[in-house]
Amino acid sequence: MVEIGTGAGVSGIHLLRGMRPDGVLTTVDSEPDRQQLARQAYREAGIAANRSRFICGRALDVLPRLTDGGYDLVFCDADRLECLDYLDESLRLLRPGGVLCFEGAFAQGRALDAAHQDAESLHLRELMRAVRDSPRLAPVLLPTDDGLLCAVRRA
Repeated sequence: MVEIGTGAGVSGIHLLRGMRPDGVLTTVDSEPDRQQLARQAYREAGIAANRSRFICGRALDVLPRLTDGGYDLVFCDADRLECLDYLDESLRLLRPGGVLCFEGAFAQGRALDAAHQDAESLHLRELMRAVRDSPRLAPVLLPTDDGLLCAVRRA
């Protein structure tokens, strides 16, 4: 799995717990302090160090270096202004049957209200349209918390 946006490690812990025992999470973040917090959280959660790979750097610089079709899941919780670029990279990274998830798709309701014309809302609306209209994806939008946009990469 690939996680775009390490944060404090909360999502990563849940992703790792949901993986098979030999699964590895590659997590990318531009902030080394966040990755250090996540490493500590993983240790405290009892997750073996060999189950995660931390890459510090801007996601759009790091993702092109990852293996084409080598991942079962890509989880995006990072800069929403770059979400369309993350979509392109995710399609390349996922193997057929792999799952793509974007956390925060509703942007606290702004992305669902056409009256909101801020850049983040516009990008998220465009992302939702792109995922919906892609012949390579089978999408679902889950109304959990702040919205979880998911899609399965078709063969």
